[in-house]
Amino acid sequence: MFRSPSFLRLWTGSTASGIATWALPFVLGLAVLERSITAVELGVVLAARTAGFLAAVPVAGVLADRHSRRAVVLWAGLVAGVAAPVIAMGMGRSLVLMATAAAVVGAGQGACRPAFQALTAEVVAEHQRQRANAALTLSVRVTTLVAPGVTALLAVVVDTPVLLVATGVLWLGAALIPPAGADRAPVPGARTRFTADFLDGIREARRHPWFLAGLGALTAVIATGYSATGVVLPLVSRDRYGTEAVLAAALTAYTVGALLGALLMARWKPRHQGWAALAGLACYGFAPLSLLVPAPATAILAAYVLAGVGIELFNVPWFTATQREVDPRMLARVSSLDFLLSYGLAPAGLALIAPAIDHFGAGPVLAACAVVCFAAPAAAALVPSSRGFGTAR
Repeated sequence: MFRSPSFLRLWTGSTASGIATWALPFVLGLAVLERSITAVELGVVLAARTAGFLAAVPVAGVLADRHSRRAVVLWAGLVAGVAAPVIAMGMGRSLVLMATAAAVVGAGQGACRPAFQALTAEVVAEHQRQRANAALTLSVRVTTLVAPGVTALLAVVVDTPVLLVATGVLWLGAALIPPAGADRAPVPGARTRFTADFLDGIREARRHPWFLAGLGALTAVIATGYSATGVVLPLVSRDRYGTEAVLAAALTAYTVGALLGALLMARWKPRHQGWAALAGLACYGFAPLSLLVPAPATAILAAYVLAGVGIELFNVPWFTATQREVDPRMLARVSSLDFLLSYGLAPAGLALIAPAIDHFGAGPVLAACAVVCFAAPAAAALVPSSRGFGTAR
């Protein structure tokens, strides 16, 4: 794949956007440690970024289908690149300025996601897309694994405003580096209202029962399993094992597992890729299950490795099938629906899980979330077209 200059540019731009996306909360966390901002300000800024992301995703989906996907990536990256240094300007001076700039950065991030998905389908030939998607997700996992240490080392010699400016430079790279996509005929009715265009995307998604079933399963796993483990794992690490090392090791184990999963999917094409992908998604259920009862820390690490492998067994075929099966004229809109639901409901899950744990206790909540993680993909697999994620050609 990397012998293709077009894919290399696509991969580099996508990787730059992934690093910039990951870096913002980490760098702001360092700012809290330096007492440049408070924990409350951190929460407000990250919430503003999430709001910007959710607001931009459906708009970008429509725009990327109406116009050039490359142009949407360009403008989204430029907007985020300009806004990132403004967050640094607001540190210690204006929370409103920081939050507004973070919302703009989130909007750039949200606009990039569906546009990059559609641009990948234009740049990469169909028979190479699974390997391309594996390479794209591989860069995200390597970044997650390596970047914290690198950023912490950089923080020793430069302050956090400089690091925030560096994220802006990464966004500029994401804007300028990717290649042009394929020439597309003008979309009929491009002057119709936004709502009508977005509803057309929903109707296109409804034409693919496997997509609706898989998206429902993914949303359920993120809203329950991801949220529950995000709340409970730090508590288990502190209260059961008396150290934060288990928390750090489990998150690293998840990333390592995802890295292995991406490497596997670069080579392996399951005969029934949909069933294999949904089975991989169900593996996340082992994460809350491992926190449910006292067990050696190695059991938790093993569960998180398995969950990481499983999520990439799902992600790579999922993206590949969406690029193959969905009408190319509506690919960005359908992809935006994917990101809007699967990632958009994660904050709602977090907001509900914490009170549920306070009321019912961690054990019952973890058990219920584990059941959902196993049952939702199993239910999705019952949809006939889920076996192969559509009609494989």
